[in-house]
Amino acid sequence: MFSVSSTPRPHSSPVWRRILACLIVVAAGQTLLAHADDDQPDKKVDAKARGKVENPFPKAFPAPDLEGGIEWLNVGGPITLKDLRGKVVVLDFWTFCCINCMHVLPDLKFLEQKYGKELVVIGVHSAKFDNEKETGNIRKAILRYEIEHPVINDANMTVWRKFQINSWPSLVLIDPEGNYCGVAPGEGNRELLDTVIGKLIAYHKSKGTLDETPVNFDLERNRAPATPLRFPGKLLVDDANHRLFVSDSNNNRIVVAGLDGKLIDVIGSGAIGSKDGSYSEAQFDHPQGMTLVGDTLYIADTENHQLRTVDLAKREVATLGGTGKQASFRAGGGRLNKTELNSPWDLCVVDGVLYIAMAGPHQLWSHKLGTNLIQPYAGSGREDITDGALDSGALAQPSGIASDGHVLYVVDSEGSALRRITTRPKQDLADPVGEIKTIAGTHDLPRGASLFAFGDIDGAGDAARFQHPLGIVLHKGVVFVADSYNHKIRMVDLKTSTVSTFLGTGKPGTGLDPVQFAEPAGMAISGDNLYVADTNNHRLVVVNLQDKKAKELVIEGLRPPKPVTQESADTNTRLVAIETQKLTVDAGISFQVDFKLPDGFKLNPLLPVKYKVATEGNSTLVPAEHQNVRSEATTEGDSATFKVPVSKKTGSGTLLVSVTYGYCRDGKGGLCKVDTIKFKVPVELGAGPSALVTLNAEPK
Repeated sequence: MFSVSSTPRPHSSPVWRRILACLIVVAAGQTLLAHADDDQPDKKVDAKARGKVENPFPKAFPAPDLEGGIEWLNVGGPITLKDLRGKVVVLDFWTFCCINCMHVLPDLKFLEQKYGKELVVIGVHSAKFDNEKETGNIRKAILRYEIEHPVINDANMTVWRKFQINSWPSLVLIDPEGNYCGVAPGEGNRELLDTVIGKLIAYHKSKGTLDETPVNFDLERNRAPATPLRFPGKLLVDDANHRLFVSDSNNNRIVVAGLDGKLIDVIGSGAIGSKDGSYSEAQFDHPQGMTLVGDTLYIADTENHQLRTVDLAKREVATLGGTGKQASFRAGGGRLNKTELNSPWDLCVVDGVLYIAMAGPHQLWSHKLGTNLIQPYAGSGREDITDGALDSGALAQPSGIASDGHVLYVVDSEGSALRRITTRPKQDLADPVGEIKTIAGTHDLPRGASLFAFGDIDGAGDAARFQHPLGIVLHKGVVFVADSYNHKIRMVDLKTSTVSTFLGTGKPGTGLDPVQFAEPAGMAISGDNLYVADTNNHRLVVVNLQDKKAKELVIEGLRPPKPVTQESADTNTRLVAIETQKLTVDAGISFQVDFKLPDGFKLNPLLPVKYKVATEGNSTLVPAEHQNVRSEATTEGDSATFKVPVSKKTGSGTLLVSVTYGYCRDGKGGLCKVDTIKFKVPVELGAGPSALVTLNAEPK
C-alpha cells in the first residue's frame, strides 16, 4: 500500500472520522460493531430479544455519487448508485501498477463468488503513473488481471477526491440503500469484509431492501480474441541448446521454442492451478521470471506465491518452495515447503544461490540450492527507494533481476529506479553486511517521494527518469531496461550511469519501423539479438543490437490453450405454474415468451435469451436428447420464440421450461440484470386448436 501525500488524510476530516468509526473490529471474534450508542448499552440485547436483525451500520450516511470518471470499462454503459440500490457495493480504488492492488483481486473474486446475487464490486481506477490514465491501457490491465467487474477510469481522480481516499488499494463499503458504511485501506481485509457484508445482507434481507437478482456485465474479455501468446512476461535464453523460454503468463504456461521460432515444447496445461506432474498435467498461475541450472528450470509462479522447478530431462514439474498462500507483508524465512511467499516476480542464480525478486514485500530473497531454507536477503520491507545496508535500504516492488556474477542489478518498478545490490558479502546469507545502491533514478527523497519521481528522461544517475520498469538484461557492461510504461527499451552504461533510449517511440504501438512496443516486460540476449516480450501486444520482437532492425518472432505451431468452460447452473430461479394447455401438434410445441420489463428497460442483446426443457416424472413426451439442453431463442422486441420437439402427437404430461434472460436500461445500460423463470406447463396433446403456448415473464 502506498499513499498520495497531496490528498487530505482521512483522519483530518470529520467525515472520515465518521466513516472510520463504522469499522471497529473485535479481534477475538472478528465481530464488527457499528456506531454502538454509548447511552443505549442494552440496545443489542433488546433487538435480539425482539427477534429483529440489527442494522450493523445505523449511523451510515448517503454516499457520494460515482460521476466524474472519463469512461467505464467491463460494462455496457455508466452505472449510478441508484442503479445499484438493493445491492451491497464495494468500491475498489486501485491503480494497475500496484502489487498490493493485485493482491486484493483474489479477495474480491472470493467475495463476488460467495455473494454472487447480493454484491456488486466496482473498480475505481485512479492512476498513479501517466501511462495508467489511458483507457486503452486500463483495458489491457483488466484483461491481464482477468477482472470481471465494472471499472471506472477515474483519470482525473474526481471520484477518489469525492470519497477522500489517500492510498492504494482502498475498499469502500456501501449498503443496499446507498449509504456509506466504511473504508478498509490496504490488503488483507477479506475476513473483515466477509463478516460485514454478511451482516449487511442479513439486515437488508429482513428489511426487504435487498435485491437478489443476479447481474450481468459486458466484459472486455468477451471482445478479446484468444492469442497464441497472452501477455508474455519474462524471457530466458539457453544459448547452449539454442532455446528460448517464454513465460506465457496469461495462458498460465511456459513455452519453449528454438531461437529461430520453431516450437519445441509447452509446459503446463493452460489451466490456472498449482498442480505438479507432467507437462500436460502441470498447472501454473500467471508465471513470470525464470532461470536455468543444468537441466532444471526454476520458475517464479507469481500468483501462486510459489517457486516451481521443471526437470527438462524427465519433463516433470514440481514445487520447490512456498505453500500456495500469500505471505504477510514482512514475513520471515524458514523451510522451503513451510514458508509462505509473496509474489515472486523474477529469478537469478549466482554461485549456487537462487535470488528472488519478491515484489510483494519489496525485498530480495535468497535460497542456497540444495538446502531446505529460504529467507529475506535485501530490503527492509518498507516501500521506498533508499540506499544503505542490505537490511536497512529500501526497495519498491522489485520486478526484474540480473547479475554479472558479482553483483545483482534490479529494477524497482514502483520506484522507477535501477539498483545495484551486493551478492554474498559473506558465506552466511543472513549476514546484513553489504549494500543497496541506486544507479539511475531518484533515491533517498523525503517521505517516499521517490515513488512518484517518474518520467521519460535520458541522463546520468539521479537526473534520469523511468516509468515503472519491469525487465532487465545485462550485456557487455550495459544494462538494457524494459521501461514498461514508457513503451521503450532503455540502455544504462554502468561506467557512467548514463541512461539513453535504445528503441521505442514512447507511444504504444505495433510498428517495427520505427519500432514500437506496448508495455514490454521481459528481455533476453543471444549473440547480437535482443529478444523482447512485447507484453500488451501479445508478441515477441527480435532486435539486432548492431543495426536496431526488428522483426516479430512468431512461434510456429503454437496455439492458444483450450478454454476451460463450465456450464453455470440457473440462478435466481423461481417456479411459475400455468393452466393446462390443450394443443394439437405436428412436430413440436411452439413457445412465445412475452417479457414484462420495468419502464426504461429492454432485453440485453449481448445476453441472448436461453431456454431448456425437461419433463416431469417419467414422461417421454419430449425426446431424451432434447431434454436439459440449453438453447438460444429467437428474439424480437420484448418477445422470444422457440420450438420444442415432441415424441408423440397425443397424450399428456408436464413440461418444465426454464427461460434465462438479461435486461438493462435502454437495452445497453451499465447494470444488466439476469433472471431465470421455470414454467410448469401441463399439456394435453391432440385436444386443442393450435400448438402455441404463450408465457408471460416478469422480473421478480
